[in-house]
Amino acid sequence: MPEVDLLHHGDREVGDGLVDLAVNVQAPQPPPWLLDVLTGALAHAGAYPDQAAAVAAVARAYRCDPASVLLTNGAAEAFTLLARLPWRRPLMVHPQFTEPEAALRAAGHSVQRLVLSRDNGFRLDPDAVDPAADLVVVGNPTNPTSRLHPAESVAALLRPGRLVVVDEAFMDVTDQRQSLAGLAPTTAGLLVVRSLTKTFGLAGVRAGHLLAAPALVADLAAHQPHWSVNALALAATVACVGPQGEAHRCAVADHLPRRLSYLTRTLQAAGLDVVAEPVGPFVLASHDRADVLRERLRHHGFALRRGDTFPGLGPQWLRVAARDEATTDALSNALTTALQELP
Repeated sequence: MPEVDLLHHGDREVGDGLVDLAVNVQAPQPPPWLLDVLTGALAHAGAYPDQAAAVAAVARAYRCDPASVLLTNGAAEAFTLLARLPWRRPLMVHPQFTEPEAALRAAGHSVQRLVLSRDNGFRLDPDAVDPAADLVVVGNPTNPTSRLHPAESVAALLRPGRLVVVDEAFMDVTDQRQSLAGLAPTTAGLLVVRSLTKTFGLAGVRAGHLLAAPALVADLAAHQPHWSVNALALAATVACVGPQGEAHRCAVADHLPRRLSYLTRTLQAAGLDVVAEPVGPFVLASHDRADVLRERLRHHGFALRRGDTFPGLGPQWLRVAARDEATTDALSNALTTALQELP
């Protein structure tokens, strides 16, 4: 299988003057009420971070034991901590966010891949996973396919001697009935990673957390540097899992289906093949000349995420973030022009 750049992320596509459709964060900055929280937290920047309030807030939100919560420096830190454990046969379900595999490889692990197929809409078949895999990582909903796997399909990956890690970074804006976050604290062999980056515009603050059985949380915490989660991230966590955060999350989730539908129709009208039923804040689409088209769109002021850095995809793929209808209309005009310019 040809190698890809696992460390390439959407922020590398963005440039001055470009409309950002490459990064999957829903807001360019935190909402005003959250900016106030972050500003207030600066008054305590002289003190070392104290996680107690944030851990308690997350535990209340998930109705679980605080010992089942580990706060992380963004969701990505969770994958770095997991990579430090002595796995024998880790397996990644691709296409998905590449950071978990990159972290495992950096720690010296040999990583097996299960590549899902476009032919069935990137559907997860639990029986296709190597029975010998002792670590299985899957995104739900998955970046970049925007596919939401049924909870029972993900739960079917569980078996003795295996840890199933579910990256739920985008679950908060879709059907949370498919989430396994509520089960993770009391289910052996299950760990769920959550991020506040996407829905709350916190990419620069790095606020995430994971949920698992207390013994596993303790093992991971033993490898975590002291004070890895800063005071701003802690204050943001308390606010985001509280009432104002829940109201904001619901508003984003309510608007997203309309944005996805409008973007899907726009891309299809331009002749792109869109993966059906997207639920994350982005869609995955293909075009025979996608690599050239992406460069032409940059010339016309739009940054889209290339697909060839995701294992299982290739240069014919593009990931497009779902924005408001006015932005999608502007993209439509640029697409029309860019397609006409293709050699």
